[in-house]
Amino acid sequence: MKLEKLLYHQLRLGRREARRVLAEGGVTVDGKTATDPLLRVDEFSLVEHEGRVLQGKQRRFLMVHKPAGHVSSVGHHQHPTVLDLLPEDLREGMHYAGRLDLTSTGLMIVTNDGKWSRRLTEPERDVPKVYRVATARDIGADVLERFAAGIYFAYEDITTLPAELEILGPREARLTLHEGKYHQVKRMFHAVGNRVTALHRERIGPIELDIAEGRWRDLSDAEVEWVAAG
Repeated sequence: MKLEKLLYHQLRLGRREARRVLAEGGVTVDGKTATDPLLRVDEFSLVEHEGRVLQGKQRRFLMVHKPAGHVSSVGHHQHPTVLDLLPEDLREGMHYAGRLDLTSTGLMIVTNDGKWSRRLTEPERDVPKVYRVATARDIGADVLERFAAGIYFAYEDITTLPAELEILGPREARLTLHEGKYHQVKRMFHAVGNRVTALHRERIGPIELDIAEGRWRDLSDAEVEWVAAG
């Protein structure tokens, strides 16, 4: 939105009056005097007129430790949502930067900044996502090579990108993906004759889960900037 348009909506000023107010130096954007009527502002731009705040929504970037049984949706008629883990005053306008299914647990990122979340989830970004996986059957040594080569999904007629598998025990492994296909981890193990019994996301890029189940925290400035700089 152009700054003069915002002044029209907030102060009911016509174009000429808005430009006069700007020329007089009474308007600031993010703490700096703004005189250009064509300056682009968004919902997060702090716009003030003679000390009065006209708009300035705070950007929020949160890590949430999702428990099993919570859904990655804004609202649900049957199950609690991940947003329900947040204080009520933080939920409005928030959305998920990537999801986990009902039974999966671990790291989720929640924000109200759509541009930022797209930077995190866009496929060309190649953000590694690390999962701890438990399986119903022993994981064969050949699975490492098969995951590294990519698994073919006939329904979409695609082959997954190479994935790194670290075997931690007979039925436990750490898997690193570089994409986010629908139910990808479970489908990959199904393709090699196994079944996932527990799935936990530990990390997205450099953002590592470090809080207890059901808890949340603000992302650090460094974590936020890593996504924005991408």
